Amino acid sequence: MSGSGLEKTKQTVSLTLSPQAEKYVRRDAPIAVRRMAAGGALPLQPVELATVLFALVHDPDDEVKSQAQQSLEQLPESVANTVATSEAHPALLSWLSHAWKDDGERMEKLALNPAVDDRTLAHLASLPHRRVVEIVANNQQSLLRHPTIVDALGDNPLTGRATIDRILSFLGLDKPNGQIADPEEESDLPPTTEISDAAAAEALRALLGDDASEFDDDLIQESDVELNEDATTNLYALIQTMNVMQKIKLARMGNKEARGLLVRDRNKLVSTAAIRSPKMTDNEVEGLAKSRNIADEILRMIANNREWTRNYQVKIGLATNPKCPVPTAMKFLNFLQERDLRMIMKSKDVATPISTHARRLLQKKGKI
Repeated sequence: MSGSGLEKTKQTVSLTLSPQAEKYVRRDAPIAVRRMAAGGALPLQPVELATVLFALVHDPDDEVKSQAQQSLEQLPESVANTVATSEAHPALLSWLSHAWKDDGERMEKLALNPAVDDRTLAHLASLPHRRVVEIVANNQQSLLRHPTIVDALGDNPLTGRATIDRILSFLGLDKPNGQIADPEEESDLPPTTEISDAAAAEALRALLGDDASEFDDDLIQESDVELNEDATTNLYALIQTMNVMQKIKLARMGNKEARGLLVRDRNKLVSTAAIRSPKMTDNEVEGLAKSRNIADEILRMIANNREWTRNYQVKIGLATNPKCPVPTAMKFLNFLQERDLRMIMKSKDVATPISTHARRLLQKKGKI
């Protein structure tokens, strides 16, 4: 077996080919041979055929490159399925994950292929294929090795609540010491309901190392004193330097100011970890229920928490928050007092179905 090197995104990829296959991709091979090979009609096994075409996609001749790309994208179904499930070169599988990204079945096969590298899994995690998302989310080793996969899963609208819960549980949200779980360890630990400032400080020092020392107070210690604008800006800047795994840990261990920023993070895994922090207080939940700068999914989570919605101010906040999904907001109108229903009925800040339903409830009570 001999090797063939090619340049790809400033990195050298070494492909191993048999002498029979290598003759089609050598740079000193006649141009007519390379153009013929780019058509894909070669007496080679599926993986080697795809590898030859992948090499020719990077040929210096434009005609060869164009034809090889077309042939590789349009491999016969049987050949494509074999390649997608084989121990092909990770660079080839990565290229195919982009070329075939609209084909959910092929993406599933790639997601299940242990030869696919973590960078490609991160790409797969971003695609609009629910089954692919589920497969990638179950790859615990890769989630630990490559935080970008976690980031992609949290950004994907198809990552469902059950999948998010499973990932957060694996990443240590249910661990008393906040440590990331061992993927080989099976644990049935119950959810932790509280965590001390001392334990949080220890976990964050382990997370941030020397960088944590000057931020201990801003990140961990709870205080009734609101941070000034400069301190909040500095805290926000620090959080932006963290990767998604660090943000998830901070969402669990951090103080009110850290939670307040992280619960608004664009990544669903981070915001969910923040709203489910064992340090989350009733007052914080009240504020979040009224906030118009928060994802509707967080509002749904608040609405589905029976303990939080016993608080009357949380009910009002959800019912009057224009960011709250209408069906969710509407169910809380039935529990509001007359004065609040009148306020909602007249409000221009709530959705029309909400104000209409408030009027209907008052009419039913004979109050208007």
